[in-house]
Amino acid sequence: MATDLGSSVPRRHLGNILRELRTEARMTLDGVSQAIGCSRQKIWQLEAGLRPVRPLDVRTLTTLYAANPDLATNLTTLATETTARGWWHAYDNPVPATFTPYPSLEATAARIRTYHESLIPGLLQTAAYTRAAHPHRPDDPDVRRQRTDLLTRRLPPPPRLHAVLSEAVLLRPAGGPDVMAAQLAHLLTLAETPTVTIQVLPLTAGATAATLAGPFTILDFAPGNRTTPDPPVIHRELLTGALYLDRPEEIAAYERVWTKLTTRALDPEASTHLIDKHRHHLDDGR
Repeated sequence: MATDLGSSVPRRHLGNILRELRTEARMTLDGVSQAIGCSRQKIWQLEAGLRPVRPLDVRTLTTLYAANPDLATNLTTLATETTARGWWHAYDNPVPATFTPYPSLEATAARIRTYHESLIPGLLQTAAYTRAAHPHRPDDPDVRRQRTDLLTRRLPPPPRLHAVLSEAVLLRPAGGPDVMAAQLAHLLTLAETPTVTIQVLPLTAGATAATLAGPFTILDFAPGNRTTPDPPVIHRELLTGALYLDRPEEIAAYERVWTKLTTRALDPEASTHLIDKHRHHLDDGR
């Protein structure tokens, strides 16, 4: 019987942080393995999230890398969660914001599928819409630019983004008519991008499978240099934290919801017509 290693997300998250710390310390995999007396493969597996991480390993590595003591303590705690089934990441987690898990998962995904019923997805937002929708969230232009550039980057190839939006998102103004009209125009521009698909779930569709599921994102990954890709990850953003799921039965459940959503939603062409209709309505009301 195969050993259940739990969710891969905290392992991958911790591995990314350890790799960043090693890079900042200007050390190679060989150098680390020699310094702490272990195999090069073990360090690579830890950084790749392929094995659970012992708190002792984290303490040894963070000491070697001269990491900030508070960060080292919290990474050691994170190591105890690398066998968790599903993973909750609280927003008050003292790990620095630059090491939060979602941006790195998003940046390495080959395909991103997302359903939203309240707000425009972050990757599709204009800067003005973001500020209006999140007035109390610190605006980091560099982080926002890195996210929006994700859809137009040349190397590595951009992920394929498929977004399903409830029509209520188009009707819920953020920042006033001018900001919302510009946001809808931005959606129409992005919809012409070959790697972006936008569908609208009309209000007339009624209750759907997503009514219980709520907003979610499915991230799929390419194999890269490995024989098998990392498992897909379900991301659900909530008020005080984010939930990450990657167990096969969880993925299968959200895949079923996604299939029903894309079937009930308008096709991409009809969706752009509806978006344009709401944009014109805003223009006429100004």
